[in-house]
Order: sequence, then C-alpha cells, then structure tokens
Amino acid sequence: MSNQEVVVLSVGGVRFVTRPSTLQQFPESRLARMLSNDDREFKLVNGEFFVDRDGTLFSYIMDFLRTLQVSLPTDFSDYQRLQREAEFYRLYPLADLLSQEHLLKPRLEILEVRFSLQEMQAFFRIFGSCSTTVETLAERISVFAGQQSGQSWNSPFPSQKPLVPLPLERPSHHDMVFQCGTDYSAGDQFVARYVSIKPDNRKLINGSNVLGLLLDTLLKDGFHLISTRTVSSQEKVECYCFERVKRPASLTVTVNQTPGSSGIAQAKRNQVQKGK
Repeated sequence: MSNQEVVVLSVGGVRFVTRPSTLQQFPESRLARMLSNDDREFKLVNGEFFVDRDGTLFSYIMDFLRTLQVSLPTDFSDYQRLQREAEFYRLYPLADLLSQEHLLKPRLEILEVRFSLQEMQAFFRIFGSCSTTVETLAERISVFAGQQSGQSWNSPFPSQKPLVPLPLERPSHHDMVFQCGTDYSAGDQFVARYVSIKPDNRKLINGSNVLGLLLDTLLKDGFHLISTRTVSSQEKVECYCFERVKRPASLTVTVNQTPGSSGIAQAKRNQVQKGK
C-alpha cells in the first residue's frame, strides 16, 4: 500500500483521502504501520482502511500530520478526548502537545482607552492585558509636532511647515500615553500635535476625531466594546473598555531525521504566534 498515490481511510464512517507520505510522518505510529498491514486494528475493506474511532477528532489528527502544528478552533473543548485519540494512534508528539492544554486554550484579552479633553488638548492613555497587542498598536500610532498660527485646533494642516515626530510615552509594557491638539507658545503661535493611526494616512489634530479613529481601529482588529463610563466628571475623563478572544499560539513539532537512524521522529516544541 505504501506505493499507492493516495490512501483512503474511513474513520467512524467519515472518509479521508491523503498521501502515504502524510501518514508516514511518524514511522512508529499505527497509521504508518497500517500501510504495511502491520496493524490488525485497521481493516482493509474495498480498498479503504476502516477503523472504528471518532471521525470528527481524526480530522484534527490529519491536520497535524499535514502541518505538524496543533491549531484548534477557539470553541474547542475536547482536549482530553483528542489526546486519547493521539495516544491510540501512537502519535506521542501530538499527545505531548495536547497535554499542554493551558497553551492551546484561547484567552480573553482586555483593552482600556482613557480619553480626557481639556480646552484645545486631548489626552489618551491605553492599557492592555496583552503587552504584545499594546506594542503592536504603539507601532501603528504616530505623533507629530509643529508650529501653527491661530487659536483653533480645526485649523488646516500646515503642510508648508515640517512636522517633527514625537515618541509615545510608554510607562510600562502594558500601556501607552499620547496627546493631540494645540498648546500656547508665544504671540499667536501654538504648538500643534497631530496623531496618525495606520493604515489611515491622515494626521489628525482634533481629539474627538482621533478618538473616533482609534475606536474604529480597535473594532476592526476584532475587539468588542463592552462598556463606557466617566472616570472623572471634573477632569472630563472617559473610559472605553474592550475585550477580544485571543487565539492561542500554534504548537509546532519539528521532525529530525538523522542518517542511519531507524526513522523514529524526534519532536521539539515551539510556540508560533498565529495572527492577531
């Protein structure tokens, strides 16, 4: 059977079609031995291998054999049953990864935006439970400063004057601080601070506009607004709370084949961040 171009399996009535090389990723597994007719648990019926096991869970096992990664849906809960299936097929590297259930479960991520409006200036502070998300968001937010004439922060963008980029304040890995608007300098000159949030190319000076773009950016990134409240009515501080289900990292095994070895797979565990 190992010379066949494709192999057909019927697992609990669910049909799978794959290549022999996929089933031979781990030569000591029962799936690899099945191709040599060395395992009586698998019955060859009309050219298809039949095994009386859970077909739905076997789809995750096939995905692992094809990608060497454990990547499960956010609503998956049958970790112990899938681990038991992996042990049945003697896919011990997979069973080992599944034993690290805490690494595979999705996590709830919280983000808080505090917004304060004071005369012609707006102040922002963003707190996040995940430092990686805060770092990624900080890379998308840019602040620029320049001189501006007039007293309104709705004055047009002074394209004829160069703007100087300013660094964001990072009190910790979990938060950032920045501001926009105008501040009195001398005469009729004001220091203007503009904010840009990628992929939007506009440089905004109005605090309400920046807040709207920031909230829209978070919603597009998969966050859900769960509450709004006024932290301080005297200082006009508003708080917007968001949450998002963060997809777990994919756990990957690397199969090392050494010359002259028996072909036994050696697995190394690595965490690979998957998406945002």
